Amino acid sequence: MESLAQPAYLISRIVNLSSLALVAYLSGRLVIQHGVRVNYTRKINHFALFFLPAFLEDVFVFESTASTSVASAAVYGLFLASLTKPVRSRSAFSATMFASIDRPEDRPHTLFWLTTQMAAGFLVLGPLAWVFYRHGAYRLIYIPILVNGIGDGLAEPVGVRFGRRTYRVPSLTSGRSYSRSFVGSACVFVSALVIVFLFRDAFTGTQFVAAIAMIPVVMTLAEAFAPHTWDTPVLFLSGGVVLLGVITFL
Repeated sequence: MESLAQPAYLISRIVNLSSLALVAYLSGRLVIQHGVRVNYTRKINHFALFFLPAFLEDVFVFESTASTSVASAAVYGLFLASLTKPVRSRSAFSATMFASIDRPEDRPHTLFWLTTQMAAGFLVLGPLAWVFYRHGAYRLIYIPILVNGIGDGLAEPVGVRFGRRTYRVPSLTSGRSYSRSFVGSACVFVSALVIVFLFRDAFTGTQFVAAIAMIPVVMTLAEAFAPHTWDTPVLFLSGGVVLLGVITFL
């Protein structure tokens, strides 16, 4: 528990939670007051969720342990709890934050789908990170994280703006199907290609050829077939498993 008492860790979590709330509130104002589509503001939150913690860990340096990882997950749980109906019905601030993620087509499952996606993402990423660490290749865990953060983050707004050709994917529980665009999926492919190339020094020559040939294709297909709103755990799992295969067998 001493690791949780690190001043840098405590400050970083406070700043992280406050920043996530502020980003959600301001993007919610864009929806309510200026009619900005939730498809765009939702991805503003997406980028904040994925990249703000990494930035803060560079600013506030602390020892990362199992305790800090669990506590960080609890911080996200607290943020999601602030968006629940009992809270937002009593708080205009919480209601505005919720407006930034509440796509009309997701109702009434918006928060359930978001919460289960985040929980599944943590459950997939934790064991993968441990296995990569045991292989001495911890850096590689950032490849599926970045592909999800950048590629999937861009897929929806780019698809909404430019997507003309679409295909359908199922939802997690409602029985409905939803549209995804080919140009959105192309964002995942191109992002994966660039990100694997940027990590080329982490591979041997043979491993790099295999990774750059397989990761963009596999993660693009994973995003294409993942249930609506559940891209994150599927992308983490598919990218992580392929990378583990590459560094284990090549």
